[in-house]
Order: sequence, then structure tokens, then C-alpha cells
Amino acid sequence: MVKRTIHGGPPAAHAIEHLADTVHADPALLHRGRFVDLEWLWEIGETPYHVRIQNGFIAELVRGPVLMRSWVFAIRGPVESWERFWAPVPKPGWHDLFAMTRTGRATVEGELQPLMANLRYFKDVLAAPRAMEDH
Repeated sequence: MVKRTIHGGPPAAHAIEHLADTVHADPALLHRGRFVDLEWLWEIGETPYHVRIQNGFIAELVRGPVLMRSWVFAIRGPVESWERFWAPVPKPGWHDLFAMTRTGRATVEGELQPLMANLRYFKDVLAAPRAMEDH
């Protein structure tokens, strides 16, 4: 059973722990990401996660910090921001990665071309915890 936080989304630790299962259960999302092969850094609060994508699948998700591990781009934000973002119907300003960056609730850095070229895929991966069941 997923207990939602006071912000509406699943707890960050649960969301990350089940991210691969949630993404892999979505055939349309996997199809959108079929040409994506890279590693990116996702920082949720103080905790970094290295996410390796191969052909749209989450091939590896490693909780860091990991010294000397490279990544193409990084997406960072406080735990509260992600938990609000993962609400089933997020409030304005929390509904989209770029809405969060515009208000300083998240940052994006690094080589942005792969992110922008596959933007729908990455936005859907980031939002995948919204679909986690409450039972």
C-alpha cells in the first residue's frame, strides 16, 4: 500500500524504489524511449540517483553518491518538490518540470540536447510515480 504524503504524492523513497516497475509497465512510454541510451542524474533532496536508460528501459538505478560516475544531464529538486509533483493531479507550478524550474523548485543542467530531443519520454518517466496505486 502506498501512503501518500501530505503533499499528495508517494514518498520519495517508495517512488524511486518502484520507478523501474512503473515505467516498464507502460508500453507506450517504453516505445517513446526506444532510442534513448544514456545515464542521467536525478537528485531528490540530498540523495543522488544515477539512472541508466537503455532502449527506454531503466537498466540501472543506483543510489549515490557514486564517485567519478558520469552523467549526461542532471535534474535536481527538494524532496517536497517531487512529492508535490507526484500528486495524482498536481497543483499549478508543480505539474511540470519546467514549471518547477521557472519557480526555482528544480534545476536542470548538463548536456540538454538528449533531454530536449526526448522530452516527452523524460517528462513521463519523471511523472511515472503519479500512477502508483494507493493499494
